[in-house]
Amino acid sequence: MTAEDESDKLLLAARRIRRATSTDFVISLVADDFSRASNTYLGKLRSNFLGTKFTIYDSQPPSVASIQERSQRSRRFCTKQVSVTGPAYNYSIANISYELNVLRTRGPRRMHCVMHSVPFSSIQGGSAPTPTSFPRSFGEKASPPSVSDSKETAKDASSPSISSSAVPLPLQESLVLKNKAPRWHEQLQCWCLNFRGRVTVASVKNFQLVAAVAPPHNIPAAEQEKVILQFGKIGKDIFTMDYRYPLSAYQAFAICLSSFDTKPVCE
Repeated sequence: MTAEDESDKLLLAARRIRRATSTDFVISLVADDFSRASNTYLGKLRSNFLGTKFTIYDSQPPSVASIQERSQRSRRFCTKQVSVTGPAYNYSIANISYELNVLRTRGPRRMHCVMHSVPFSSIQGGSAPTPTSFPRSFGEKASPPSVSDSKETAKDASSPSISSSAVPLPLQESLVLKNKAPRWHEQLQCWCLNFRGRVTVASVKNFQLVAAVAPPHNIPAAEQEKVILQFGKIGKDIFTMDYRYPLSAYQAFAICLSSFDTKPVCE
């Protein structure tokens, strides 16, 4: 993932790791270090066996997770000289699910994203959690861990599939994203979405997400149509990602990564 307005500056990188029953996309601030012991490690995306359900994990709990601040910190230090502080924890911050297409009907994939760390009120004038500080900077030494902390760290290191869990928002208070409904184009004989020129190549991976709004929330129709995240193809192995508040770059990037996993039961 690179920023178009900053001379193709690298923002985030991911490596896919296939396992017997799942697939992991490990996410880092650099393209050559995906170790959980590195200060450039951000988190991971994990799929189920069928590639229909995903969990986004962050290396920091939601109250202190900020891609912007961590990016600023990484630029202050040489990424080749990061300190090793032991394996990072993984906090579940979102779930993504793709609907099964058992009837093999035509149309784009359908997905839902439950953002456990982002309140629904953030699209109504409220605010999403924005951290202002971190427990410690790269240059500070970690304090000696307690006996219980040591046991938890050892457990996490030996069992990568077991992750720490921050306290999530109640489901009814969490922001839920869904696919924006496409329109059938009679002349082209295909389902179409208006990407406003940002997507130029047809692909099953293309999507737009809007907030899923229940009638009691009384949100104006125009607000419900606002695209919060869109992703699409513009060339061979080249895609664009556009996101807006209240998603962070990390959350948006992880959601888009889920589109690359094989989903034969959703096509």
